[in-house]
Amino acid sequence: MDILKIVLYIIFVIDCIALSAIILLQEGKSAGLGTISGAADTYWGQNKGRSMEGALVKSTKFLAVLFILLSVVLNLGIFN
Repeated sequence: MDILKIVLYIIFVIDCIALSAIILLQEGKSAGLGTISGAADTYWGQNKGRSMEGALVKSTKFLAVLFILLSVVLNLGIFN
């Protein structure tokens, strides 16, 4: 059980570092004056899910869910 606990803690620390780095890599969500004139309907705005920004958003969601699950598992007290 101790080995599993150590492995989960290592995965948790790696997840925390990766989540922090990915959040810092993302651009701000402030659209500025572009949304007033309708510039959000450009090619870039429509295909944002396939871009680097879309990949960062997807990986942020995945790492956040992993963070929550690992937090719950490590705090259940089954490793004591």
